[in-house]
Amino acid sequence: QVQLVESGGGLVQPGGSLRLSCAASGFSLDTYSIGWFRRAPGKEREELSCISFRGSTIYYEDSVKGRLTISRDTAKNTVYLQMTSLKPEDTAVYYCARKRRSYTYCTRSEAEYDNWGQGTQVTVSS
Repeated sequence: QVQLVESGGGLVQPGGSLRLSCAASGFSLDTYSIGWFRRAPGKEREELSCISFRGSTIYYEDSVKGRLTISRDTAKNTVYLQMTSLKPEDTAVYYCARKRRSYTYCTRSEAEYDNWGQGTQVTVSS
């Protein structure tokens, strides 16, 4: 059974850092690309970054470029999202999701993702 479980969220002060984890089961990260998304209060979900089945990475949102690092540990079958210099506007629920088709590179299309985690709340506030 395919499952994605996010963790690592929490309350952090502005300027702080967090590392989110997306533990995958039921498939291998060597087969599917994984994206990180977020939904801020009152806003639509947006895709932040993706790591392909080959390990290549891409970042989509200008507002987070330079502050996010996506990575993976294939031995643990886990994808990470390291976030630094956090701002109040980064407050959101963060989700990871799996590309619908195997051996598909990252493309910015939410419709191409099927399995989603339950999300982890990140709150940036003093």
